[in-house]
Amino acid sequence: MKRRDFLAGAISVAAGSRLSAQTSGASRRLAICSLGESSALMRGRSDNRYYGVLFDELRRLGHVEGKNLVVGRYGKEQAASGPAALAAEVVRSAPDVIYVVGPGTQFFMRETDKIPIVALTADPIAQGLITNMARPGGNITGASIDTGPAIHGKRLALLREMFPAMSKLACLVARDQWGGAAGGALRAASEQVNMPLVSVLVEFPTNEAGFRNAIAEASRQGANAIMVVDNPDTVPNRALIVDLIAAARLPAIYGLFELVEAGGLMAYSFDLADLSKRAAQNIDAILRGASPGDIPFYQNIRYELSINLKTANALGLTVPPTLLVAAEKVVE
Repeated sequence: MKRRDFLAGAISVAAGSRLSAQTSGASRRLAICSLGESSALMRGRSDNRYYGVLFDELRRLGHVEGKNLVVGRYGKEQAASGPAALAAEVVRSAPDVIYVVGPGTQFFMRETDKIPIVALTADPIAQGLITNMARPGGNITGASIDTGPAIHGKRLALLREMFPAMSKLACLVARDQWGGAAGGALRAASEQVNMPLVSVLVEFPTNEAGFRNAIAEASRQGANAIMVVDNPDTVPNRALIVDLIAAARLPAIYGLFELVEAGGLMAYSFDLADLSKRAAQNIDAILRGASPGDIPFYQNIRYELSINLKTANALGLTVPPTLLVAAEKVVE
């Protein structure tokens, strides 16, 4: 058993022994917040299967919506006045736990240092959310999709192996991500292999026009391949993104398997189902009395390569045998 798994389990058990009565009485209150998704997706059965994983795990742990759990859902509709206003609204509602999916945790940090926050996010240290993964301190814990800046170099290398003629890479990325740790890592990765890089930026959350303009800009800038940096906008807009990139005839690599399933060429993806389950376990531990500052911030360590053979054929690409062997998922 890995040390961090042992620690998380020990915290949950200890908290449960201290305050198990808390979950057997009055309902507890969970606020789910995602700036780029519709609140309608934040249910056990929706087009986003990862919320299904979250609620299934909460149910397994004894937290059932409508029975002993009240869930407030805050998506892009509720964030129309901006993330700061949304964070203030959520904090005023005084939930027992706030679960933040994707960018935006810093806005909740500014509003409260008391209400526990579970974040599903990129590198929390690079964002200034915490200073120590093993013992976050404060009121924030969660699960990180990020193993560090090397992941961007790995994706670039995989796309280049699939498409050796790549001569200029476009990076479809949210403006805030490009200005932060992700942008710096992407620039460093491209410089290391002497690959010209052009950023095509979208706002977060992004509308259809934003995606259309960005992908058209990639072609105007002379890019002949594209990397799509994942954020909560990409799954709900996967059909649109994949169709636009296919029309532009750009070999592409993504951060989530769902885009390959929708017709994208390839992905090197983190296990979002496992991370959603980890987030549910953190929520459970907090509801049973654990301090978020004592719960290790889980860091993803496993990635899967997936390839769509039909898309490769449509682009006139021959998939190298080395990639086929390495791929855990192949769509034919």
